[in-house]
Amino acid sequence: MRYAAPTTTDEALELLRSDPDSQVFAGATDLIPQIRAGRPEPSLLVDLKRIERLVAVSRVNGAWTVGAATPTSALTANAEFSSTFPGLSEASGLIGSDQIQNRSSWGGNLCNASPAADSVPALIVNDARAVIACASGERTADVADIVTGPGETSLADGEFIIEFLLDNPPAGASDAYLRLIPRTEMDIAVVGAAVQLRLDGDSVASAKVALGAVAPTVVRVPAAEAALVGSTLDDAALAAAAAAASAACNPIDDKRGTIQYRRQVAGVLTRRAAQIAAQRAAEHPTAEQQEQGAN
Repeated sequence: MRYAAPTTTDEALELLRSDPDSQVFAGATDLIPQIRAGRPEPSLLVDLKRIERLVAVSRVNGAWTVGAATPTSALTANAEFSSTFPGLSEASGLIGSDQIQNRSSWGGNLCNASPAADSVPALIVNDARAVIACASGERTADVADIVTGPGETSLADGEFIIEFLLDNPPAGASDAYLRLIPRTEMDIAVVGAAVQLRLDGDSVASAKVALGAVAPTVVRVPAAEAALVGSTLDDAALAAAAAAASAACNPIDDKRGTIQYRRQVAGVLTRRAAQIAAQRAAEHPTAEQQEQGAN
């Protein structure tokens, strides 16, 4: 097995074209354990962390660009990012241990295509897009369209994610992410729930709900969103959103949880995450509002 560490996206694409059995990695926190567990080794490993664009974080005119290989520890330590996307920051901080987070990345967490990936539901409710290196140059796709099944993505051979694009939440909006795990930390989600809400006064003006670990891919729950929109998050609206989340699940029975248990937990976490997101939306201004206040 050969190892290469290109410094440009063009160099990385050329390496991938040169060897049909090559594989990229953005942190190797999944790749190395998989190889040790017996997965066939690629003939060429292409490390993306030496490409400056893939580890850069910037915000320009209300839009964030996050390199696909940026360590998640760099995001959770970024006060401005964590204030703007508290739920997404929380989800990023749940990927493994502190040591793992110095290597783990959104690109790896997404393209490993685990149904239980923590960052993916939170990326989806924040309408994240992925900029993808491809044979014709670059293309952009919604994060929601990348994973097609367990261990499977819509990326063609030789393609990889360069960076993620996120717009600042609109005024009065914020997010939250919750998961249930058997242990206190360093475990895989039995269920994960991400919610983003935008408030207009005391009412919910818009809502996004996404669930992880309850189906082959992350599940968006339009019925739960509809139950929340127009409400003041009263008990009836929250109960309806929870019921919709439970109904949207298509989980499996395994040693981590039964189908019935996962469905029940999905509803509970959706309810709690909605309440947290609403509290944040009411109490914490967006980055744009902070700038306006400073002026």
